[in-house]
Order: sequence, then C-alpha cells, then structure tokens
Amino acid sequence: MTGLEQFSLNSKVIVVTGATGILCGAMAMDIAAAGAKVVVLGRNKEKAEERVEAIRAAGGEALAVLGDVQQENQMQEAKEQILQAFGTIDGLVNGAGGNMPGATVLPTQDVFDLSIEDTRKAVDLNLFGTVIPTKVFGRVMAEKGKGAIVNISSLTAQRPLTRVLGYTMAKKAVEAYTQWMAVELGLRYNGQIRVNAIAPGVFLTEQNKALMQNEDGSFSDRAKKFIELTPFGRLGESNELSGTLIYLLSDASKFVTGETILVDGGFNAYSGV
Repeated sequence: MTGLEQFSLNSKVIVVTGATGILCGAMAMDIAAAGAKVVVLGRNKEKAEERVEAIRAAGGEALAVLGDVQQENQMQEAKEQILQAFGTIDGLVNGAGGNMPGATVLPTQDVFDLSIEDTRKAVDLNLFGTVIPTKVFGRVMAEKGKGAIVNISSLTAQRPLTRVLGYTMAKKAVEAYTQWMAVELGLRYNGQIRVNAIAPGVFLTEQNKALMQNEDGSFSDRAKKFIELTPFGRLGESNELSGTLIYLLSDASKFVTGETILVDGGFNAYSGV
C-alpha cells in the first residue's frame, strides 16, 4: 500500500473510549470518515447514541457500546458485543480520561491539603482507564497478530502545568505505559502491533471549562496565558487531533511505535522569548 492509500482505515474496526466527549467525539467522526467502523464506547447512553447517529448520518458505520473503562468485567462484556457485531477489532483509541476537582490545587489552597483520595481517582481513571481497555481489546489484536493502539496523553506530561497534579501524574504514567507496552508487543508480535500516544495541547472541553472560561464565557487569565505562550496564538480545535490520530491508526505509521506526538500549536517548543 502506497501514497494516500496507506492512510485509509477502510474496513477496520476501531474502538474509541470516551467518544461521548468533545475531543474523542470529533475523533470518532473523523475515524469513520476515513473508512473505519467505529465503536463509540462511553458511559452515557444518550450521548453515545447521538454520536452513532451523527456518524451514520454522515455515511459512516458505528456502534454504541456502554461501559466504564475502569471496570474490567464491563470491558469484557463490551468486547463480546463488538465481536458479535463486527467480528474483530483492529484498533483502539484510549480517549477516556479527565481530571478530578479534588485533584486540582487552587492558588488559594495550601498545596499540602491536596486530596489523596481524589488524586488516586484521577490516576485510576487516566492510567487504569487506559491499561484495562488495552488488556481486553488488545488481546483480540494479539490473537490475529495485528493492530494499532493510540493512547491519549497530555501536554502536561511534557511540561507540568500548575494546579492539575493528579492529571499530570496520570498522563506521565500513560506515556511510560505507552513505551513499555510498545516494546513488549513489538517484540512478541513481530512489529505488527503498535502502541503510540498523542499529547494534545490546550483545547477547550467540558472538563476544563471552569479553569479556562469566566462565567460570562470570556477567557480566564489561565487561558490567556496558554494562548500567549502558544506560537499559533490560539487554543486547539477539536478536529485538529484527527490527522495525527488517523496516521497512527493507519498503515502509514507501520514503523512507528512507542512514540508520543504533541499536537499543541508549538506550546512545548516555545520558551516564551
């Protein structure tokens, strides 16, 4: 396969966890547009079905599956539903994740008053919410000896950001897991199963809206700082992750594994001078 054909996802079955959210929802739409059959996996039935209908309305093929990525038994049940509907799994996007309010340290808060319980919850959601689906859905890829897994990391794993300690710790661990699993699967399956990650820069989502917007909808001081330190001079838009994602899921990246690709408008590269 050469040229643009190698970027095609035609007939591949791709599972996207967290696909009921803004960023992963856009990913699911674009994965379907690239030719894949998309499994929209999330906890909210209404949003999952809305996403599936949107994909179908655009001419794609999709299936809504409900499940909590932190519960292995639910992921096993999800796997059986997917195999019954589509027969196989070719790719996985571990998009489920997010921060916990109690794992965030506010400027007015004593840093030593951090909630350990909420910090653990943030780590569990982001790290084990990646490990568990990989264990369950990755086994299907291993049984046929081919597949691609893309984890979602964050800019904060590269450049730690204030306030979001639990999220930072978790995403740094996701990148370590990405490398470890990439090596193990690469050695065991002759380079036919790849594991990579995308680290988004700053995008406006439902989860970070309280930190990024004032009550009147204007940008907060924190958001303005991000924009000032981004050479592109703006926040990312939800569909701007899809090109990198499709590349990592497709045969175009068949010699790429264990990598984390930043999609951040140059934020990580910029010193501010």
